[in-house]
Amino acid sequence: MNKTPVSNLNLTSRRGAVVAAALSLGLLAGCSDSSDRSRTPEPVVLPFQELFDQGIARYIGQYTPMLSQESNGIVNHSFGAGDGPLCLDGSEYIMSTLDAGSEDLLIYLEGGGACWSELCAATPSADPGIPQVGILDPNRQDNPVRDYNVAYFNYCDGGIHGSDIDYDTDGDGQADRFQRGLHNLSAGLDVTLNTFPSPRRIVLMGSSAGGLGTTQALPLVRYQYPGVRIDVINDAGVGVARPNQPEYLELLFDDWNSRAFIPESCPECIAEDGHLSDYHIWQMDQDPDVRRGMLSHSDDPTFALAFLMIGFDAWKEALYPEMQQLEDAHPDRSHYWIPIGVGHTFLQAEPDRTAGGVPLMEWISLMLDDSPDWKSEQD
Repeated sequence: MNKTPVSNLNLTSRRGAVVAAALSLGLLAGCSDSSDRSRTPEPVVLPFQELFDQGIARYIGQYTPMLSQESNGIVNHSFGAGDGPLCLDGSEYIMSTLDAGSEDLLIYLEGGGACWSELCAATPSADPGIPQVGILDPNRQDNPVRDYNVAYFNYCDGGIHGSDIDYDTDGDGQADRFQRGLHNLSAGLDVTLNTFPSPRRIVLMGSSAGGLGTTQALPLVRYQYPGVRIDVINDAGVGVARPNQPEYLELLFDDWNSRAFIPESCPECIAEDGHLSDYHIWQMDQDPDVRRGMLSHSDDPTFALAFLMIGFDAWKEALYPEMQQLEDAHPDRSHYWIPIGVGHTFLQAEPDRTAGGVPLMEWISLMLDDSPDWKSEQD
């Protein structure tokens, strides 16, 4: 068994320090006006507190790697079998880190299909290493994150990095499908915090299921790193689902036992239109230190045809309005980048694509540089 509460001490002290500082500021503000010294300070509410109260951080501080082994500068952290981190097929979960000596941190969530009661087509196991291609290539000169420290999260739970349920699919009384994405994500974020305790900024990226996974991971990254700016780059997991079928999203969250990620105070977060944009807006409302860039092909066969089964026309009819809805809600902090074409994911697969005449790497650079030229682009 690889359960231990040790890493939780670091987490608790960090979060406690932030809360104490905030309380101190509130108390000082209350004492600055001699005519109102009896005023009770306003309670401090941290971003996503409702989700923490609902239990999404229940595995933070619970696991440490069975083995951390370095190879060519990359450290692979593997977790043993048991009731903790595990891949879909029951094999060990592995995530990796690369210390480049930077003040900045890239957290990358890999993709690889999905598995739920309607369909199971997902990567079942994890491999060591970091695929150094596209946005993960440290030798690519136009790569805006080439010098960043990296925490790379394999994807092998079939539940967009947030599932928490085992299944007995053959009825023999023994679990044989292990959807433990929340265990894996939490364990990996503990490794990330212990390896990179005080980054200046964080870029949270993910492709496909990893793009959807950035939605699950954002509150937990915030939990680990209070007060640090987070830029989210969501590649081909933008939250378009089955139009006017909110029951589809309900099914996914139920099948993956991940309903705790949906705030009870936000019934519109699983909206009647069937998409996740209202939830993304809720997250941005919660956390003013988050910005979000959304990447998608105009025609994505993986979602439109394979997983959602809605066709290209319905996909496009939803994609553009949903992305515009996000931008309209937070025009300074949310933009999209959509080239015309058939395909799925860019960050590793098509890093040289352009949209609206702007190359992807340049668009990401504009975002991370706080350039006033960072804006939505489409063909």
